[in-house]
Amino acid sequence: VMPLGAPIGSGLGIRNPHNIAMIVEQAGVPVILDAGIGTASDAAFAMELGCDAVLIASAITRAADPERMAHAMRLAVAAGHAARTSGGIPRRWHATASSPAAGLPEPPA
Repeated sequence: VMPLGAPIGSGLGIRNPHNIAMIVEQAGVPVILDAGIGTASDAAFAMELGCDAVLIASAITRAADPERMAHAMRLAVAAGHAARTSGGIPRRWHATASSPAAGLPEPPA
């Protein structure tokens, strides 16, 4: 399945991440995000959403330094995949302290 992130060649990134995540969840086949990727962070986000790959052309061929952009995309895809498979913390609507309170010095009297 090859859903679009945004209009082809636009570089707008992933305009509707919820739809991409739903497609990934329900497809049952590999999902390759096609179109709209403008920079490496877009590629990483696609992988974090669960895409199996990204298809990138304009973002590399139209970059000021295509070789460096291709390298950035490679790193971003690897980072996004690692983030997806590392089991990040669940999202919450409220703060949750992460530092332990035990062992803190007593306040002065």
